[in-house]
Amino acid sequence: MPAAAAALLALSLAASTIAALAAGTQVYDPKTRKWIDYDRTKAYQYYRKNKQVPESFRRQVVKFRTAERPGTIIIDGNQHFLYLVQPGQTAIRYGIGVGREGFGWAGIVRVGRTAEWPTWTPPAEMVARDPNARKWAGGQPGGPDNPLGARALYLYEGDQDTIYRIHGTPEPWTIGLNVSSGCIRMNNDDIVDLASRIEIGAKVIVLMQGAALYKGV
Repeated sequence: MPAAAAALLALSLAASTIAALAAGTQVYDPKTRKWIDYDRTKAYQYYRKNKQVPESFRRQVVKFRTAERPGTIIIDGNQHFLYLVQPGQTAIRYGIGVGREGFGWAGIVRVGRTAEWPTWTPPAEMVARDPNARKWAGGQPGGPDNPLGARALYLYEGDQDTIYRIHGTPEPWTIGLNVSSGCIRMNNDDIVDLASRIEIGAKVIVLMQGAALYKGV
């Protein structure tokens, strides 16, 4: 790729990341019957008060029309939902946070492997800029403070491991938000539940930005 084209692509990706970080999330308020803005400050305050995320982002069974077979995972990053398809035109819906590595990503992959309390190894660029990450350059052991949380689902394209993960988080109040790090994050209870239900090789569909399912589905 010519240098000029590569520079333009890099600028485009950077702009997409900034836009994704700036994009607001909304949640449904059953009292007013309106969609309201939901940012990081409100999310943290809500979690401190209620010890859980808003109802929209809690695990629940919903109606879900799809031709995909049960066991398929469908990720709607725009609305911050992950669906695990179930029989009878239903799905288990989980709230998710979408990290930097998840912005602009779309496609069809599969679950190549899973890990319990996985080790986190920060990328080289993070090690270079972040003193806190530098001490874990060789890998941070799994545990409650590990950025990957209680479980990780490693996503493969064919036999090739991609950089993408569905994982837990030690910051459950960030569910429902765009965040600066990670890929697709879930609270630890939800990622444990999801990991217990899926099979290795399960199909994972990630919707394109702008191709979100309708609110309330």
